[in-house]
Amino acid sequence: MIEWTDDAIVLSARPHGEGAAILQLLTRRHGRHAGLVRGGASRRMRGVLQPGNAVVAHWRARLAEHLGACTVELVQNRWAQWFDDPERLAGLDAICAVSEASLPEREPLEPVHEAATAFLDHLDAELWPVLYVRWEIGLLGALGYGLDLSSCAVTGETDELVYVSPRSGRAVSRRGGEPYRDKLLPLPAFLLGKRAPTHADFLDGLELTGQLLRRHVLNPANRDLPPARLRLVDRIRDSSTISMHSDTDQEVT
Repeated sequence: MIEWTDDAIVLSARPHGEGAAILQLLTRRHGRHAGLVRGGASRRMRGVLQPGNAVVAHWRARLAEHLGACTVELVQNRWAQWFDDPERLAGLDAICAVSEASLPEREPLEPVHEAATAFLDHLDAELWPVLYVRWEIGLLGALGYGLDLSSCAVTGETDELVYVSPRSGRAVSRRGGEPYRDKLLPLPAFLLGKRAPTHADFLDGLELTGQLLRRHVLNPANRDLPPARLRLVDRIRDSSTISMHSDTDQEVT
């Protein structure tokens, strides 16, 4: 018998058979992991198995390759906390859906779990959208597709970095990117620490990380960005409640 206990974030739970649920977790030490929760479709357990909730999971199976049985103990009900906040709930749903779609199964990636936990624990921050973009950048890095924003990929200069190459993930300057600008992605200035983010910056940041996730992680596996991630963009684009600074001279702290 193989078994373990680990801290985890609920990514999704889908009904299975008569009253059970197949649970997808982002665990601290065991990566993205699935398990069968008996009684997981019950009214009591549905509240526990909502995306974003922090749980302690106990998994056991006769062989490592089996789906395994899983029991969970609720630690923090984040989903209920943000149920009445559509924008933040969209951020919570998106981080769970992107984790499930992007992460390899059962490959330990503790920094991704820690960063996701930090994001979910700071959803009350005014600039939570910035934290989300930075989480996706960290996810790309953990999967081997990190950004290099230190200098221009074309000229080597470090001034006026305004684009990112979707192929290499490297920054490109205004001068170096001029001949290719239709093929490059905008680089939000807040990622360089040059000014506080605007609402448009966050949308540019989501476009940047979304395109890189598609190109390097999802499309090679015949997947696309999950619907929850697309809904996050729509929520932010239409939002009148997210406050973003517009003072271009303000430094990010």
